[in-house]
Amino acid sequence: MRRSLALTAVLLAAGCTAPAPSPTPSAPAVDYSAWAAGRSTPVADSLYPEKGNPGLDVLHYGLELDWQPTTEVLTGLATLQIRPVADAAEIKLDFTGLTVDRAAVDGAAASFSASADKLVVASPVTADRPVTLTVAYHGTPEQVAMPSHRGDADEGIGMRAGKGGVLWTMQEPWGALTWYPVNEHPSDEALYDLAVTVPDGWAAAASGTPGEVQGDTWHYRSDDPVAAYVTTLSVDRYRRLSVAGPRGLPITNFVRAGDDDRYLPVLKRTPELLSWLEERLGRYPYPSAGILMNDSVSAMETQQMLSMGRGAFRDSDLGYFEAVLIHEYAHQWFGNAVTPTTWTDLWLNEGWATYVQNLYEQKLYGFDDAYLEQYLRKRDAELRASVGPPGKPKAGTFAESNVYLCPAAMLREIHEDLGDKKFFALATAWAADNHNKSQDRAGFVSFVNAETGRDYTTMINAWLDSPTTPK
Repeated sequence: MRRSLALTAVLLAAGCTAPAPSPTPSAPAVDYSAWAAGRSTPVADSLYPEKGNPGLDVLHYGLELDWQPTTEVLTGLATLQIRPVADAAEIKLDFTGLTVDRAAVDGAAASFSASADKLVVASPVTADRPVTLTVAYHGTPEQVAMPSHRGDADEGIGMRAGKGGVLWTMQEPWGALTWYPVNEHPSDEALYDLAVTVPDGWAAAASGTPGEVQGDTWHYRSDDPVAAYVTTLSVDRYRRLSVAGPRGLPITNFVRAGDDDRYLPVLKRTPELLSWLEERLGRYPYPSAGILMNDSVSAMETQQMLSMGRGAFRDSDLGYFEAVLIHEYAHQWFGNAVTPTTWTDLWLNEGWATYVQNLYEQKLYGFDDAYLEQYLRKRDAELRASVGPPGKPKAGTFAESNVYLCPAAMLREIHEDLGDKKFFALATAWAADNHNKSQDRAGFVSFVNAETGRDYTTMINAWLDSPTTPK
């Protein structure tokens, strides 16, 4: 997220067992190894314990969606391959605002209830015995409140119908629950297949690698695991612009003619921006890149397809758009390829992306190291006083500026201590060695110490926990 300024489904048959005094379940009829890359170790979140279900590990989401701009109705069929982590009497997922028409588990119709932002399917599950859940639903999605005082918090988070029948979402720390049933927690990453049908003249842009457009149905696939908050979908009267990036990397940008013309010069330079990042952070971690423009007043690091809100840049120069583009692309390394285990460690995403943005802004605007140091320390002091230290975030102040700029200031200190070569080697190794993994503070401290041969434990903990700026 930018720094705050100011699916015909296949219903699969379940395996059966012969009667016995102590029945032993047979192997599932489905080979779930196809989705092994989506295996996670879900945990409960201390900041937002009401979101997510640590008893379930969703391996894969197959979403067949249809959007009708004139009626503003989204129709969906979601097929989830789920590995239960623990025995349970039911399957409980996050879902809100849409009408559930039917549900089935391994092809058998199942009763369900939907209330209080939860979908509960009455089907017992056994630990490590995967099941396939299908859910059919429809309705007009609506955003939900964001637990923050950020300048962009008022627009809410999640999917919504916009002016003229467009559809778009921004969804951190949650919001996927407004358009598909989901285990909404960053520790449960999964693989995705999206098929989105829209009327003629419309286009669907989504997270993942763009696939074929079959008639009016747009396809996207994620073979790398994705946290729900960095999935996205937008439907608009888009133009699709393609360009080749480093090593022929396919880059696809979705823009609206006229409204987005001013951004085209920067978007055409995306290969150059990615090359700049690769020189410092190592190879771009995914098989495709791109951006979609939507009507938000924010921007998001949605995986392989950034979400850039027109409202965030309407009154700013193109340099700011370019710098935020760098920030969101930096998140593909920090936040997407390496994901925080819980929201307490959001600083681990935003600190890196912000500091990389700061370094790019030095190139863009020409300010020196002394200015950057002074700026970061001044803002760090202000933010610790007003919001608190970045390592101890509060539930009601999600993603406020302290988890951006304060850890960026910490990374500045490490950078100055190590020098360019060792610092960027550290950054590259962190993203590469932890690719498609979840991490936390302890993992970061241990990695930094091992990689550098120095003990940064006290220093890192001070920058994350101190109520005042460390000396």
